[in-house]
Amino acid sequence: MPFKSYVAELKTIRNSGQATENSYYTALGSLIEDLDPSVAVVINPKKTPHGSPDFRLTRKKNVLDFPVGWIEAKEPGEDLNKIARSDQLKRYYNLPNLILTDFLDFRWYTDSKERFKASLGAIVSGKLKFDADGEAQVEELLRGFLQHKTPPAKDSRELARRMAQLAHFIRDAILIAHEREDAAGILHQQMDAFREALIPDLTPEQFSDMYAQTIAYGLFAARCQPAAAGEKFTREHAAYLIPKTNPFLRKLFSVIAGPDLPEQILPYVDDLVALLRDTDIGAIMADFGKRTAKEDPVVHFYEDFLQAYDPKLRELRGVYYTPEPVVSYIVRSIDHILKTEFAKPLGLADKDVLILDPACGTGTFLYYVIRHIYDTLCQHGQKGQWNSYVSENLLKRIFGFELLMAPYAVAHLKLGLQLQDLGYKFESDERLGVYLTNTLEEAAKKSEIIFAQ
Repeated sequence: MPFKSYVAELKTIRNSGQATENSYYTALGSLIEDLDPSVAVVINPKKTPHGSPDFRLTRKKNVLDFPVGWIEAKEPGEDLNKIARSDQLKRYYNLPNLILTDFLDFRWYTDSKERFKASLGAIVSGKLKFDADGEAQVEELLRGFLQHKTPPAKDSRELARRMAQLAHFIRDAILIAHEREDAAGILHQQMDAFREALIPDLTPEQFSDMYAQTIAYGLFAARCQPAAAGEKFTREHAAYLIPKTNPFLRKLFSVIAGPDLPEQILPYVDDLVALLRDTDIGAIMADFGKRTAKEDPVVHFYEDFLQAYDPKLRELRGVYYTPEPVVSYIVRSIDHILKTEFAKPLGLADKDVLILDPACGTGTFLYYVIRHIYDTLCQHGQKGQWNSYVSENLLKRIFGFELLMAPYAVAHLKLGLQLQDLGYKFESDERLGVYLTNTLEEAAKKSEIIFAQ
């Protein structure tokens, strides 16, 4: 019987006098696998103070599926009532299928709510005391937990929340990987480049946050492409969908897709890929567009994502988007002024007009400018010249500066995909003039050191 072996092992561990929380991990892992042999139990290493659950459960034969669930374990006898109210558990409640346990008491949560709890016993006078009557209830709880199937995200807010939760884990895993690798490791090299070129006092925590947001939203942007539909969507496929507009992003996603992705990061990146693959992105984005009246939900979804990921950062950096009708009006007004007041008959499409958005965010203004220029050329019978016009003219005079990493990445992705959709074919040495920099500081030239490599 699984529980007989489990109880005996708990007693042995406890009686050794040397037990810590980690000492009980293997016993619980074996119990789970005995109850459901199709489940693979991954016992995670200790994390940063932000943490991540101690156990991650997946199906052995369907490794690309979204995880079965997560388990957060504490040492026997700890006050689970107190822990359940902690900031750590509040972060974990966003996970769709979670157990909190001290290896004796078990509490099962789905969709942020406690669903069921049961107990095998308690610590009495320093010793384990087991309740035989509780075994059946604990088994019922665990089997229900193991059989629970997490439904796909039902709307854009839920998707943003679940993406943000996994991005938190990715952020913490990147921080751990950075701490464990030597100074010649790829993460150290990238952070040193950021410090030298852009942010001298960049901390490992800030660096990890930049990477996590970029990975999460880059995967989302890739998933929103028509070519990413269905079961074809994987880490490798997502990297293939990244446009050739920025060598830095291409390198980042080549690491994500390849064998060099640190093992601490890999599970959570795969969880995010599975979440996006299983979600009906078309329906989510259609619902988002109707709810927000946004014509380009791929770009504006970042506002919802950042609200779930870090609402304080969203407020601090002013991540609030200008409505599309306003953007369109401003772009058309500038085009009109160029034609009527500055004798530029092609307006924004004139080769002498330089275009700079000093706080471009996810590139909404630049997106509308490019579309307006394309329409202007078509109206003048120059659609066939679009490819040469972009390479010889447009890329040399359209620029954007952005302070936050994720919207910077989204701007590159979105504008690159827009140009591709309009028929432009990027050469290997071409890039968009969108730079990660602080417009209020003289960092624009330095930022090119990183992103021109």
